[in-house]
Amino acid sequence: MMNRLFVVNKPIFRSSNGYMGYVKRKYGTKKVGFSGTLDPFATGCLIVATGQYTRLFQYLAKTPKTYRATLWLGANSPSLDIENVDSITEVEPFEQEKIEEVLHSLKGELTYLPPKYSAKKIDGQRAYALAREGKDIKLREITSTIYEVKLLNYNHPFVHFEATVSEGSYIRSLGEIIAQRLGGDGTLSSLERLREGDFVYDNEKALDPLKFLALPCNRYTGDMENITLGRKLDREDFECLDDGTYVIESGEHFSIIELSDEGVAYKLNRVEKFKEC
Repeated sequence: MMNRLFVVNKPIFRSSNGYMGYVKRKYGTKKVGFSGTLDPFATGCLIVATGQYTRLFQYLAKTPKTYRATLWLGANSPSLDIENVDSITEVEPFEQEKIEEVLHSLKGELTYLPPKYSAKKIDGQRAYALAREGKDIKLREITSTIYEVKLLNYNHPFVHFEATVSEGSYIRSLGEIIAQRLGGDGTLSSLERLREGDFVYDNEKALDPLKFLALPCNRYTGDMENITLGRKLDREDFECLDDGTYVIESGEHFSIIELSDEGVAYKLNRVEKFKEC
């Protein structure tokens, strides 16, 4: 089975999961996964992997994330995007300085409610599924780090902005907060993810996962056959003995292990290294 890590440019009005059908057909593989769901109306950077590399998502460096969005002032939508616009109110234009002031006010730690139409789970069910059924939804507040927000263009009633945020942030909620601080309704009419950490779209170029793992390397000083055969490992046989999760390279493969008071545990073993096509 082919191992491949790459970034696709998800098109608009396709679910992230549904788009995997295209990826499977294109690369002739059945085992495909993705990291960081994009809303159907959102486009852009979506990290995809096939084969063994689908098991690496939790270890990848994927933050901060950068998005480009357009906020439609005066439009109201329960899903905070153009899929469910139910009313449009005429809004008086603002001075550009006011828009910039509001955007700047978002920087730092920001606590807010996620969108009701989100993948957050409530008693085992996705919030968006409950919202579509018209059920009452009570979501817990979350806190995100907003590293940077800048105005790209203001063409009333549309505010085009770019935001760099921590993982788990909701740009639709940022749009709602911007509109509220301007004194009215607002919904996103476009949303594009530009990057996740160092992941950017580059014509689906195959990437070396070892360059994107958010893990330090360690060296095993014992008999490498122990790792090859998946035998129990002794903590004393590692160069670094500190507790933590590490990458161990061994010939044509690499493994991910965890050192703790309980000893050494394999998280992933014998994953094939990236090879240039």
